[in-house]
Formats: sequence, structure tokens, C-alpha cells
Amino acid sequence: MTDRETLDLYEATGALQRGHFRLTSGLHSDVYLQSALVLQYPTHAAALGTALAAPFRSDGIQTVLAPAIGGILVAHEVARALGVRALFTEREEGVMRLRRGFTLAAGERCLVVEDVMTTGGSIREVLTCVEALGGTVVGVGSLIDRSGGGTSFSVKRATLATVKATTWKPEECPLCRAGSPAIKPGSRV
Repeated sequence: MTDRETLDLYEATGALQRGHFRLTSGLHSDVYLQSALVLQYPTHAAALGTALAAPFRSDGIQTVLAPAIGGILVAHEVARALGVRALFTEREEGVMRLRRGFTLAAGERCLVVEDVMTTGGSIREVLTCVEALGGTVVGVGSLIDRSGGGTSFSVKRATLATVKATTWKPEECPLCRAGSPAIKPGSRV
């Protein structure tokens, strides 16, 4: 699946939005990607998951993990394509953890995925969780990279599409200065 095909799916389903948004990172932007709108269609979710799994097929992945809630379907579809299990992390007292009886074995080879990566903060939290439990992170993947390629990791990385969206700190946001209220459409309040 090409960069353009991925963005076409986002646009066709209304998942690529324009306006004034407060992102999970706290930054403001005029572009928002609501992956749930594209992932609600199992055919699209499967195609995106299969495409994101492809670069990691020969890496011996045993488990795919993602931060809740946006990454859950991505992890599930990537894991399905790789024939492995899918787990998700959740914040507990501000710390990303495995809950619900999920566990990792020492040295278990893990792929961490996300729907949209802006700063890489949520992915880094999952990486920290995996490493604290003795797992081995062998790769990072996202459907969309909003950082424009500016976020790096010390492991193999893949993304289906890169979107270079302008972001601002809230105090520097020209949309705020123009009187436009920022909306928070994401999963973290």
C-alpha cells in the first residue's frame, strides 16, 4: 500500500480532518487524523494492518503491542497478518502498563504499533513498558507519521504514510489568537 493509497483511504472515510485541534501531545494543529473512521471498516483495517506488517515479516515477531485506545485495532490487524498475538497497554496512575492479565516472556520479540504518531510519546511509553517486563522491542510501526519523519527510534521503523502537518504550542497557536476554539477529538482527555 502506497503513501497515496493510505491517505486516499483516510480522505474517503473522513478520517483526514481540517480545522483547529488539540492533539494528544498537547500541541495544536490545523490537521487531525481520526483513524477510527477508517478502521471502522474491517476491509480497510485488514489492508492497512497487512501493509504495516509486511516490513516486519522476517523479524521473528512474537507479539504486537499498541497503546490503548487508538492503536488497539492496528495491533490486532498487524498481529493477524503476522500470525501472532496482539496486546495493548493502558495508563494506570499515569504510567503505561499491561493490564487484563496480559504478560510478556523474557526476551519475547515485540513490535510496537500505533495509528498516528506525532511526537512518538505514546510509542516510547509502550517501549518502556515492554523493556521493563523483559521483552525485546524489534520494531516500531505506525499507519501515519505526523512528524514528517522527524521522530526516531533505535529499532527498525515503518510507516504507511507521512503527513507533514503544522503544529504549534498552545501559546503560539495562530488559530487560538484568531479566536478559533481548539477541539480535542482524540482518545485522551
